[in-house]
Amino acid sequence: MQTGPKPTRVRYRIIALIFLITTLNYADRATFSIAGSAASAELGMGAVQTGFILSAFAWAYTLAQIPGGALLDRFGTKTIYAGAIAVWSLFTASQGLVGLIAGLNAVATLFALRFLVGLAEAPSFPGNARLVAAWFPTRERGTASAIFNSAQYFSLVAFAPLMGWLVHDFGWRSVFWAMGAIGIAAAAIFALFIHGPDRHPAINDAELALIRDGGGEVTMETVQDKTPGFTWPNVRLLLTSRMMLGIYLGQYCINVLTYFFVTWFPIYLVKDRGLNIMEAGFAAAIPAMAGFLGGLIGGFWSDRILARGGTLDRARKLPLVAGMLLATAILGCVWIDSQVLVIAVMSLAFFGKGIASLGWAVMADVAPKRLAGLSGGVFNMFGNAAGIVTPIVVGVIVAATGSFDFALAFVALHCLVTIAAYTLVVGPLRRLELPL
Repeated sequence: MQTGPKPTRVRYRIIALIFLITTLNYADRATFSIAGSAASAELGMGAVQTGFILSAFAWAYTLAQIPGGALLDRFGTKTIYAGAIAVWSLFTASQGLVGLIAGLNAVATLFALRFLVGLAEAPSFPGNARLVAAWFPTRERGTASAIFNSAQYFSLVAFAPLMGWLVHDFGWRSVFWAMGAIGIAAAAIFALFIHGPDRHPAINDAELALIRDGGGEVTMETVQDKTPGFTWPNVRLLLTSRMMLGIYLGQYCINVLTYFFVTWFPIYLVKDRGLNIMEAGFAAAIPAMAGFLGGLIGGFWSDRILARGGTLDRARKLPLVAGMLLATAILGCVWIDSQVLVIAVMSLAFFGKGIASLGWAVMADVAPKRLAGLSGGVFNMFGNAAGIVTPIVVGVIVAATGSFDFALAFVALHCLVTIAAYTLVVGPLRRLELPL
């Protein structure tokens, strides 16, 4: 018989807020995907120039992952993350001014501003991982990580129709101004409501004990380790582990699909499938919703396997492999003429990709406890290198061939490499220990 008060459920509010912030995070990455056709036409940019602008975010985002993770380990998530939201929102809003200031090259200015957005967003996902490690016991981390990771799909469900409507009725610049304003408000909300478990005013002792006894790092945000997280021996430890390298390769390949979706997919619908920009905004929301549902199912499935006594390997790898097999369906769009069927197949592919999106849960399971931020930063650096490569490669393919067929084959191939990384390279999942 249970005695004493029941545990509060503050951790569910925390993951809900992380989900909303991550939804905004991905929507800000996708602004140029929605506004890009109209902006490119007005500013006179071709496919290759558009590809480079779409990649600008990822150049900075990738390069800043290790410094961003180290800052989180040193100064805590709340301060760094809240500041990052405010700064990236200001740079998002600034993109709406491109072309209005005489003497500034539009392509160079857009590249620079999207580069700065990527720089500011760098601490976001390592920050999410730290909060999940602090707030959730091991048996709930798969679902919690899947919830915030599924925001990448929900962002287009929530914002693609809005951004498409803004472009259609008010012009492409309005997208950047609206998203920037929403972001400034989000930064204030985050700063007000995010605290570590041991400092949150609404949590009770029963929930704190539930988290701590289940493996949650409840003092992560308040007891700062003065040992520097970023040292070259620590980085070397991560980069010489076969398990970690396999995980990094898998995340890179998964993100090829992610970045195709958040950069070129709406443009593909306009240029290759004949939709107008408002139709593309609404059409993009359908596979996004499928990816969102797949993400939730993948996390729940993974934690369910653990709850039934399955190994950590089976719990994380089985959904991942099954999801990536489904994601290869994207190649089928090469031979499909029907717009409706294209959306259906894309939805199946992104549903599979959502199921497979367990990389952040894996990181919470295997990262050294004192290097959660740095480990997440290195992981996200590798994963988001796909954001540099994918938009440029797709742009070059489209410019050279006049269609997206080989681009879709490029994406599908990476789904298969993901499976190989987790089944042939990673080996048994275990927490990586720091040397004494």
